[in-house]
Amino acid sequence: MSLHWPPVQPELASRFRRKVLQWFDHNKRDLPWRQDRDPYRVWVSEIMLQQTRVAAVIEHYKNFIGRFPSIEKLAYARQSSVLAAWSGLGYYRRARMLHAAAKEIVYKRAGKFPKTAPELRRLPGIGTYSSAAIASIAFDEPIAAVDGNVERVLQRVSGKPLRSRELFEMAGHLLSGDRPGDFNQAMMELGAIICAPRQPRCLLCPISELCATRGELAYVQKTRPQRKRQVRYIVDCRDGSVFLVQREKSASLMPGMWELPEIPLSLGSTGISFTLKHSITITNYAVNVVLGSVPKHAHGKWVPKSRVVALPLTGLARKILRKAQVI
Repeated sequence: MSLHWPPVQPELASRFRRKVLQWFDHNKRDLPWRQDRDPYRVWVSEIMLQQTRVAAVIEHYKNFIGRFPSIEKLAYARQSSVLAAWSGLGYYRRARMLHAAAKEIVYKRAGKFPKTAPELRRLPGIGTYSSAAIASIAFDEPIAAVDGNVERVLQRVSGKPLRSRELFEMAGHLLSGDRPGDFNQAMMELGAIICAPRQPRCLLCPISELCATRGELAYVQKTRPQRKRQVRYIVDCRDGSVFLVQREKSASLMPGMWELPEIPLSLGSTGISFTLKHSITITNYAVNVVLGSVPKHAHGKWVPKSRVVALPLTGLARKILRKAQVI
């Protein structure tokens, strides 16, 4: 017998909860932010996980928490230091909002972390999903968190496309009142590793008997076509320093971040030392890198190699400098 919405039969909803939580208890991934329910760490992990794969977040999370182990440390830090620690994760507005929210909690709320989803939504950078995830995981607030993974599970289980309001109603109806944080994480985990977008692993799914489609419902992923662009940068190292350029503070993309000087493609392939690939949102970059000398009157700054890692570098600049063995 499968679930149908609306409404979900109470006895089937109870069985659904039990099976999902049992599966999670035995199969949940060992992730660093699951070691405790400290709201600061839960919050940092949830912001990092927005639009970013778990595998890409793990090391960044460990390094970030190592550098800012408490909300006070984060609030007192310079924004440039926060951006430097965030470098490589992309979507830098998340880091700026995280920093702004930390300062608001420390300076305006005496360091007291909000405990409910409505309170959390008043902070910079925290929306409907993030507030529900943080409040349920850290404070056991009985509120459903619906991200893309949860949406996919619910659509397939119900056997039909659901509107936003229906998704939240169904998620709320199925939610475990005793373990809301664990249940929300279990649903996200289920969607991430079992009920995958293109190849659902239905034979391993704990709720396959309650699913109306068993993976047969087409999952329509909203994707924009990827663009391709070729770019070229120059790496100039002299006397223990490297030449870098800082983006304008008013720039719409990654303001204030440091990068390598870009040079025209019209120079041809002369002097190219290596190439690499890089993606930002919907653009795939083919990057050519030249090891050489910047023009005499180039606009930028010589930065000692020892200080480069402390700068808020763009992800591409960090990638190039690592391959060039500058950092």
